[in-house]
This record gives sequence, C-alpha cells and structure tokens, in this order.
Amino acid sequence: MKALIETIVRPLVDHPQDIAVSEREEDTRVVYHLQVHPEDAGKVIGKNGRVAKAIRTVVYAAKANGNKRIYLDIM
Repeated sequence: MKALIETIVRPLVDHPQDIAVSEREEDTRVVYHLQVHPEDAGKVIGKNGRVAKAIRTVVYAAKANGNKRIYLDIM
C-alpha cells in the first residue's frame, strides 16, 4: 500500500525525494501517514481537498484486508 501511495503522489509534487509514507497498524485499523515537502502540500491536498479525497478513494478501494479499516493522513 505504501508503494501505491508513493506512485500516486510522485507525479503531483515538485520534490519527489521528500515523499515519506509511514505505516502504523492498530487493532482495527491501519493508518498511513503521508509527508511531503511543505511547498508540495497544497498540490497533494488540492482545491477544497479534492486531490486528497481522490487519493483516499483509490487507497481505500485497493485495500487487501477486509477486516481492518485504512486511514490516510496527509501532512
């Protein structure tokens, strides 16, 4: 899932070397934290959060384990 997130975000940003995705697994959910260069944050979030919502939709649709919920935090 980390590779999918990086693949989606890489063409959107000007500083692809600063993309960092971390994963934290809990009992009922898996949380992914996406960090990008501060100048690229607006590009990843998009106007009114549309790009972030689209990224989350793709990630949620691609989840492999049906037992745990997936959350994507964008910082």
